[in-house]
Amino acid sequence: MLIIMKPNSTPQQIEAVVNTVKAHKLTPHITHGVETTIIAAVGEFHTPSTDPFEVLDGVESVKRISQPFKLGSRQVHPENSVFPIDGFNVGGNDIVVIAGPCAVESKSQILETAHAVREAGANALRGGVFKPRTSPYAFQGLGEEGLEYLAEAREQTGMPIVVEIMSQVQLDLMLKYVDVFQVGARNMQNFNLLRMLGETRKSVLLKRGLSATIEELLMSAEYILAGGNKQVILCERGIRTFETSTRNTTDINAIPVLKNLTHLPVILDPSHATGHADYVAPIARAGIAAGADGIIVEVHPDPAKAASDGKQSLKPEKFAEMVKQVKAIAEVMGRRIAPINKPVTAGW
Repeated sequence: MLIIMKPNSTPQQIEAVVNTVKAHKLTPHITHGVETTIIAAVGEFHTPSTDPFEVLDGVESVKRISQPFKLGSRQVHPENSVFPIDGFNVGGNDIVVIAGPCAVESKSQILETAHAVREAGANALRGGVFKPRTSPYAFQGLGEEGLEYLAEAREQTGMPIVVEIMSQVQLDLMLKYVDVFQVGARNMQNFNLLRMLGETRKSVLLKRGLSATIEELLMSAEYILAGGNKQVILCERGIRTFETSTRNTTDINAIPVLKNLTHLPVILDPSHATGHADYVAPIARAGIAAGADGIIVEVHPDPAKAASDGKQSLKPEKFAEMVKQVKAIAEVMGRRIAPINKPVTAGW
């Protein structure tokens, strides 16, 4: 349920409401809005009467949360969530650009790519070190060695790093290196992993599953939010349909629908959505026009020799061209590409 406090409610009154929520074996989640404070009381097994809360001092009204995704709903948090990621904000008026190779293959490869995408305007560097491949015989990633290369790229470029996590057993290792945890499409409903990420306070980029509905994506995000981690970014990356001319079918509809249903930032992955480098820029442009808060794009200095997903990876020069196009569309929408605030260090 939602407990809406009066605009002039005191900290003591808010604390009394929180204590009452806990007394009913519910978990309070507080949102401080511009004019008032909203307390979401979320329970696992029961929903008590609103009467004990309506009579408390400082309470203006009590409402039921109609959506199954409670904490991600705009009923609980009407304004867009905005939170910082080392050097820029996600979810506000700025559009973020995340770029890098599907997999970290070598030190020289990731450093070359990092400097190239930074120069083109990227805000964060992506790179996989544990790879969930369809075939067990395909390249599985460099593991901690790859994390060390990414950390060096971060030091040289100032960009935070976005890395996919596949299992709970990788969490302790990755906490030492990673700025943003990416949960891939195949792990969207790995609920044990989501619960553990909810206990961290690092940003999580949650990708939509291959055949997941929008509600299922939001319910997966709810696992992270329920653990107290409010820094969740949703990612539309294409869904599996009967169409075979592209790797997946880009659900552009999902962007405005999600923006209507949830306060969480929404970004688009045009690389996995299309599976082909020729289609990445057009779909990236469409995503920004539809209201996406950012894009995550695969870039490789030599896609023909990439260990994975070379077909859908842009060359650095094509990526730079795409960023210029996205920037122009952002300006038409009254937005901008997030500025680069950190200087690039010497050494490359």
